[in-house]
Amino acid sequence: MSMTDKPLTFSFMMEAMAQKRPDFKILTFEYGDDPEETVTYRDIFVKGCKLAHWLKEKGIGAGDKFAVVMANHPEFVYAFFAASATGAVMVPIDPRSKGDKLRYQLENSEAKGVFTTADLLDDLVEALPGNDNCPVLGVAYRPACGEVVVPGYPNLNEILAGPEVGPPADRKTDLSGPIEIIYTSGTTGNPKGVTIKEDRLGMYIFFAQKIWQYNQDDILYTGLSLTHGNAQAVTLMPSLALGIPAVFSHKFTKTRIWDIARRYGCTSFSLLGGMMMGIYSEPVKPNDHDNPVRLVISAGTPPAIWKDFEERFNVKIHEWYGAVEGGFAHNPPGVGPIGSFGKPLPGVMEMKVVREDDSECAPFEKGELICRMVRGNTEVDYYGNKEASEEKTRGGWLRTGDICHTDEEGWLYFDFRVGGGLRRQGEFIQPDYIERIIAQHPDVSDVCVYGIPAASGAPGESDIVAAVVPFPGKGIDPNSIREACIAGLERNAIPSYLQVVDEIPKTASEKNLERVLRDNFDPAHENVYQL
Repeated sequence: MSMTDKPLTFSFMMEAMAQKRPDFKILTFEYGDDPEETVTYRDIFVKGCKLAHWLKEKGIGAGDKFAVVMANHPEFVYAFFAASATGAVMVPIDPRSKGDKLRYQLENSEAKGVFTTADLLDDLVEALPGNDNCPVLGVAYRPACGEVVVPGYPNLNEILAGPEVGPPADRKTDLSGPIEIIYTSGTTGNPKGVTIKEDRLGMYIFFAQKIWQYNQDDILYTGLSLTHGNAQAVTLMPSLALGIPAVFSHKFTKTRIWDIARRYGCTSFSLLGGMMMGIYSEPVKPNDHDNPVRLVISAGTPPAIWKDFEERFNVKIHEWYGAVEGGFAHNPPGVGPIGSFGKPLPGVMEMKVVREDDSECAPFEKGELICRMVRGNTEVDYYGNKEASEEKTRGGWLRTGDICHTDEEGWLYFDFRVGGGLRRQGEFIQPDYIERIIAQHPDVSDVCVYGIPAASGAPGESDIVAAVVPFPGKGIDPNSIREACIAGLERNAIPSYLQVVDEIPKTASEKNLERVLRDNFDPAHENVYQL
């Protein structure tokens, strides 16, 4: 069988690219001031084969699960190849997960082993005391960054430097089989593991060519974690499949993002709404407009800063909506109205906004967004949770849990998550408009606006809290923040409280973890001020 006749699983695809362009530097991993790492197609094939055999040696084969707990590193890609080649199922876990949350994902997924990096080894060992069912399969080290080998655990560097081997003899060929279990953000409780089939990779390639319209002159970038579906769908898989170079940061950095783009010539990058507000809150610089980026692919652009962001940084925003469970809509630059996440693809997906009885809402009436495939079944497989899977697709429609509305022309707009709306004195308040005003304050590095039950006790009403992070070396003057809010907001939108914190906790998808801020909120604490 020739390579052109072989199935387009990830492992066969990378083997074909390694034969065609073995030394092409397709991926770059940058670590700030530390040395970068570049990855060729040959690296992916050769080192991926070594990890595939290592999994087999450890008794992990088709259908078995193994976890990867690491920030953005080349070893993540090699492990993905190994999963594709062996038929094992990879469980990528947000590297910020610790304690109970980390333990839950490892145990819930029934992982039979885990790969990690030296900087996260202590957290992993603490989360799995004495758990022989999920041993450490390998630890990757960065000697150039001063990391020292810890005895007693397999050294992933040595495994990858070992003798070359070919792919497994019983190599996986079935595209319909699972390749990953990706966990949801867990913003409201324990995360759910969504089983991802390998044939979804074809959809990512379609999006790259027909929706994002990448070309061979592009250089892609993301600071999103590869453990999140966005980074895989918008950056990693399009890059590897289409031969378009991509750059990955160890983690998202709002202070260096434009310098990174200039250094590597990046023409497109992927953002989520919370990240965009953080970038926007950085002090205005004379060279903001001078960068190579042409396109920002964003999910959740705050309408209040959409136009300003495009003009300030000389970019176009391609807005889209999607979730790891499914659903897709998009708003190409200059096509739909600012603030809308778009429309679904004609002939591919249906979307509508409905009331509690599933009757369709009128334009501008808020309801839950539901969607379904035009052809085929609409399915979600939450690993080990059949009841939640069936409820998610009740009646043949994917229940997104997002409250949205349409305009008279059918453009879709996001309002809030179910149970997450901010209502004050009967009016709904858009947090991003408040965040925009506070983000412009010269002392504020990051901001998250959320609601707490109103002190008045009115059902469904919220008091508004603005959690702010000061720039290093600066303090926060509550009176100054209040004056900025009075000058820029309607009176009903002025926050009730200011909560000064060291950082805004984030999910792997860079969403603000409001529940953590809410859990730590106390009006009597010294870091909380009444406005």
